[in-house]
Amino acid sequence: MASRPALSRSFAIQCRVIWALFLRETLTRYGRHNIGVLWLFAEPMTFTLGITAIWTITKLSHSSQIPIVAFAVTGYSTVLVWRNMPNRLDKSVEMHLGLMHHRNVRPIDIYIARLMLEIGGVTTSFVVLSLGFSAMGWMALPEDVLKVIWGWVLMVWFGSALAIIVGAISEHSELFERFWHPFTYIMIGFSGLGFIVDAMPHAAQEYLLLVPMVNCAEIIRDGYFGSLFKAHYDVGYVLIWNAVLSLFAMVGVRSITAKVTPL
Repeated sequence: MASRPALSRSFAIQCRVIWALFLRETLTRYGRHNIGVLWLFAEPMTFTLGITAIWTITKLSHSSQIPIVAFAVTGYSTVLVWRNMPNRLDKSVEMHLGLMHHRNVRPIDIYIARLMLEIGGVTTSFVVLSLGFSAMGWMALPEDVLKVIWGWVLMVWFGSALAIIVGAISEHSELFERFWHPFTYIMIGFSGLGFIVDAMPHAAQEYLLLVPMVNCAEIIRDGYFGSLFKAHYDVGYVLIWNAVLSLFAMVGVRSITAKVTPL
C-alpha cells in the first residue's frame, strides 16, 4: 500500500517536470514577440497551405476524383508528423544537457515535452485547415470522423516512437543525422503524399503498403472521402510496426539515460 502513494507522487512530479519543460520549449522556440506561440500552429499551416496552393495552381493530377485541396491537406499533414517530430528530437538531450543537473529531469521528459509541442502544433494545423477549407467550400467535412481520428492516432504513435529512436541514436552517433535528413527527403516520395495506392500499378501496391506511413495516410483519406476511392491499408500491420518501434524507443531511452553525464 505504501508503494502506491509513492508511485502517484512520482507520477505527479514527472507531470510537473514535463509541463515545465513544455512551457520552456515553447517560449524558447517561439518567444513572446510578433505572433509568439501562434507560430506553433502557423508554421505547419504555412507548409501545408504552400503545398496546397502549388498543387491547385498547377492542377497536379493524382489519378482520382478526390478534390486536390483535400488530397493535399490529408497528405502533407501526415508528412509533417513523421518527418518533423524526429527532426525535433535529433540531439535534443545534448542541447539540454545542463538540465540534467536537476534530479527530477530525465531524457524521456525532454522527449515527451518536445513531442507534445509538435503533436499539438501539427494536429491543430490539420484541424484548422480542414475546418477552414470546409467553411470555404474547398473540401468536404470527413465522412467518418472516428476513422480519421484513428488514422491520425496511429500516425502520431508511429511518429513519436520513430522520433525517440532517432533522438537516442543521434546522441550516440555524430554521423547519423547526415544520413537521416537525406533519407527523409527520399521517403517523402513513398509516404503517400502524392498518390493513393489504388491509382498505382497493381504490382507496386503490395510494396507501397509495406511503408507504414502509406497505410496511415490511406486510413485518414478513407475517413475523409472513402466514397470517392478504394482505400488500401492494414491496421494490424501498422500496430505491429508501432509496437516494435515503441519497444526500440524504450531501449533507446534507457541507453541515453545511462549515458548522460551533466556538464
